[in-house]
Amino acid sequence: MFVTFEGIDASGKSTQVKFLEEYLIKKNIKVLVVREPGGTKLSEEIRTILLAKENFNMVKECEILLFSASRAQLVREVIIPKLREGFIIISDRFHDSTTVYQGIGRDIDLEIVYQIHKLAISDCKPDLTFFVDITFEESIRRKLQSNLLPDRIESLGKEFFDKVRNGYFQIAKLEPARFKVIDGMRSPEMIHQEIVRIFEEYFIKYKGDL
Repeated sequence: MFVTFEGIDASGKSTQVKFLEEYLIKKNIKVLVVREPGGTKLSEEIRTILLAKENFNMVKECEILLFSASRAQLVREVIIPKLREGFIIISDRFHDSTTVYQGIGRDIDLEIVYQIHKLAISDCKPDLTFFVDITFEESIRRKLQSNLLPDRIESLGKEFFDKVRNGYFQIAKLEPARFKVIDGMRSPEMIHQEIVRIFEEYFIKYKGDL
């Protein structure tokens, strides 16, 4: 089973990735967490290039191809082999990020984006995706509270991130069975409880008892 988490920056998705991993470990279920971009030696090197502020002049076409190159390596080197071994894979971001950040946010034709996805991930699509939703204003508040310095992509403004957030809602409308919108404005514990409930319902329905 392949589970992904999505959301704008500081949404708390990475915290929820960790919570779900801990929940599965307690259930004695084989689980592996990966992140995007990253997850392999080569993919982590690409991540450094993508997020470096000095690469502010990177064009959108280069950006989408680098993200997808990192993903292609991760899928074939890690995700597919581990799924075949019976692991549940949890990914902190996946192809939906590219759809909304580079496709909708950067105004790249979505048909081109979907063709790139087809090459990069083939049939390796998530079974279940959790979109942890917060507003842009809440994202900024959390970053200031944590004294976090924004990376190259996080430095983009409200207009961009509103487009990204709306892009996630578009996916939710198109794929409601896979793509679950989670209210990220609540406490981490409440969010985790909802995620576990949805995860268990899906797992029991399609995979059998936990």
